[in-house]
Amino acid sequence: MENKTILITGATAGIGLAAATELARRGARILGVSRNPEKCAHIAAQLRGDTENPEVAFIPGDLSSQRDIHRLAGEIRSKYAHIHVLINNAGAIHIARKLTVDGIERTFALNHLGYFLLTSLLLDTLKASAPARIINVSSSAQYGGQIRWDDVSLSGRYQPMKAYRQSKLANMLYTHELARRLAGTGITVNAMHPGLVNTDIAQGNGWLIGLLRRYILRNALTPEEGARTIVYLASSPEVADVTGNFFVREKVRAPAAASLDEEAARRLWELSEQMTQTQPNLYRKGREEAQSKRST
Repeated sequence: MENKTILITGATAGIGLAAATELARRGARILGVSRNPEKCAHIAAQLRGDTENPEVAFIPGDLSSQRDIHRLAGEIRSKYAHIHVLINNAGAIHIARKLTVDGIERTFALNHLGYFLLTSLLLDTLKASAPARIINVSSSAQYGGQIRWDDVSLSGRYQPMKAYRQSKLANMLYTHELARRLAGTGITVNAMHPGLVNTDIAQGNGWLIGLLRRYILRNALTPEEGARTIVYLASSPEVADVTGNFFVREKVRAPAAASLDEEAARRLWELSEQMTQTQPNLYRKGREEAQSKRST
């Protein structure tokens, strides 16, 4: 992984930190992203010392805020000419319904729109770095997911798992559509499920949830175990040309049937463009090329 630049969101804790640590040990240049500036500085220094790799830097960024994602992407583009691997990992589940500064339900905003917007803004850098890889951290929660097309922010009756499942299904629909649109560019796109991992994904939801987490996660995987598939997808030559798949424990697995609906994937893409105000033509050429290849 020497001379490879890897961008990891949600990299100061859990599987993000575990993946960053292992990839730094393998010689990669690590760019970590997390909300807390002080924690970013502390973890970056810790990683440089633990891995004896000086090429570790962290950039603070709130991936639930579209304005901050634009700022973050601009800073990354100005400092780094290449990104060889983008790992969209930052995510959360919220027991109570919360809205972001953009007025969007926070789970959907962070877990899906954060992936969509950051990737869109870094696409030119990824293309300039090809062969490049995009890894979207999804979940087995996708299997029970449903996109509430008329109300993705769940302004009616809010249920935390409903919101989380919707966001994880969105990850898979996005992965499949992005892989189709980037066909022939030298960029692969895959998603993965880390397993039931003992992380702080539900942090900030109160003491009762903390107790439940500790009870449920007593026999869960460690972050290092949960990160193995991320590291595999980021580094293994075995998957250099593999795209559009869902991985569990370093193996391809069947995703939710709903995630294979191409019309739903296009619909989600258009909705995501509207909600993030991204350029509608950004991936159109890649999409048309992919359609042409399938027709022939």
